[in-house]
Amino acid sequence: MAADAMIALAVLVVTAGVLVLDRFQPVLVLAGAVGALMFTRVIEADTALSGLSSPAPATIAALYVVAGAATATGTFAGLVDRLLERGGAGSDGVGRKGSVVALATATAGLSAMMPNTPLVAMFAPRVVRWSQRHGANASRYLLPLSFASILGGVVTLIGTSTNLVVSDLLERSGEPALGVLEVSVVGLPVAIVGVVVLSTFGVKLLPDRTAVSSDLDQRAREFQMAARVDPDGPLAGTIIAESGLRSLDGVFLAMIERPAAAGRSLTVPASPETVLEANDVCCFVGDASEVIDLHDLNGLISMERAHVLDTEGPGTLVYEAVVAPGSRLIGQSLRSADFRSRYGGAVIAIHRSDAALDGQLGRIPFRGGDVILVLADQAFGHRWRSDADFSFVAALDGPTIPRRRQSWLVVAAFVGLVALAVTGVLSLFESAVAAGLVVIAGGALTVREAWRAINLDVVMTTAIAISLGGAVAESGLAADIASLVDRVADSGVGDWGVVLAVMFVTLVLTELLTNAAAAALMMPVALSVAADLAIEPRMLAIAVLIGASCSFLSPIGYQTNLMVFGLGGYRFSDFARVGAPITVTTLAIGAALIPAAFG
Repeated sequence: MAADAMIALAVLVVTAGVLVLDRFQPVLVLAGAVGALMFTRVIEADTALSGLSSPAPATIAALYVVAGAATATGTFAGLVDRLLERGGAGSDGVGRKGSVVALATATAGLSAMMPNTPLVAMFAPRVVRWSQRHGANASRYLLPLSFASILGGVVTLIGTSTNLVVSDLLERSGEPALGVLEVSVVGLPVAIVGVVVLSTFGVKLLPDRTAVSSDLDQRAREFQMAARVDPDGPLAGTIIAESGLRSLDGVFLAMIERPAAAGRSLTVPASPETVLEANDVCCFVGDASEVIDLHDLNGLISMERAHVLDTEGPGTLVYEAVVAPGSRLIGQSLRSADFRSRYGGAVIAIHRSDAALDGQLGRIPFRGGDVILVLADQAFGHRWRSDADFSFVAALDGPTIPRRRQSWLVVAAFVGLVALAVTGVLSLFESAVAAGLVVIAGGALTVREAWRAINLDVVMTTAIAISLGGAVAESGLAADIASLVDRVADSGVGDWGVVLAVMFVTLVLTELLTNAAAAALMMPVALSVAADLAIEPRMLAIAVLIGASCSFLSPIGYQTNLMVFGLGGYRFSDFARVGAPITVTTLAIGAALIPAAFG
């Protein structure tokens, strides 16, 4: 192994380790890797910047603008209610099979035409609200929603940004770029079988995580808030047993933080005999509506009260928002992020799936997937609903009226985009830009909203992933890894064995890293294997595309999984349990069809 390849391998190992720790945004980690390879002279500056000159990131940005117009106009939002009504909900709150089938089928179909991340961001709030109205458990629907959007994303080239990364790296190798429907010969069967498995066998494995329970460990949607004991109120000097704080419906007093010397605080057990002192900070957990009611409890002052007094009024709403994987909030607390000034709202509660939150609300570092309750004016939803910092934003106690008059324009833009790209009248990049300009010019989206609709984290991750893929090839590391795969091929496994191996390794990398990073690392390897074995490079490119896009085993491999992770109150094991059979069928179908279609 040459020196450049060894340096590249070392950089990638460190990169993988940092990504697994999940302490930094993936885009920063991948950019650091490309920068390290450039400064160690493994690659030149033009390779490091090659992703920025690619049309793929700009294409993704344009697709997000069109998807943002669909959200702003509510084009497909009402579809969710109609689909779920087909199956209704059982008396025990368990969703019926028909609802899951209808929702999964429609989501997969729409995801083939638009990026799946904004699609899930648009559908998820509707699913949660419908579940609340019908006494159903949202966990029965949110995970199928995410999985179906992933399955639909492999039906066409525009279903997900990962597909465009694969197509760009294939084109840079000297091969023609993938056509919009070229992947459909494999992606469509994968999606159909996946939806069938999800709607039949998988629906029996769906977790029930949202039922209300008095047992703290069994609560699926717990929020945390902090309130200070008013020195002049009736609670100061009373014991907890007599304060009424232990008998609140749906809310549990978890702990008390007491001010101490030098600005520090002591943790005091919340036992019945504990005496409440002035300025004690009481930390509560409970469901969203009860946490909101705590703000009006006599004797307690919300820790956010000083910040939200000027926002309370007839136009004030409580919003539920999910922190996006690439959000600027990740790693910061409410205080360090200056949330109130930056976003124009006050966080009154935080929920984190499968994890306990200790300490005061303002000191908790955010993670991707955290669900927060924000008290803000009606403009908050318009400002941040399409922003990259949040996976989605929806009002708990007041619906936002979309611009439904422009819905037809959004549908026309999507249809025109696909038609122009498939027929070759315009390139995919040109078609996406044209569709974006149409929805803006037609008033479906303002220029400011269009900018906010673009997920810059996804766009930059795509650009950097393309650069990283070029670096892996240029360093010689891809050729060295390919030689190991060649040995497997020499054992007589045939094309299907090579395809299966490439898909499996890519899938594992996706679950550990991100889908874009997995595609960037595996594409140069796949192309080197194809050259060594004298087989069709498109065959292995499609194998990488399927393996990188189909992430069903964990919430961290794909953005949509992380989005529903917090909303549904899921555990890590839920994804593996439901996703395992879909993963097996995806690998089997890919290994069978890819060599036949592209060999």
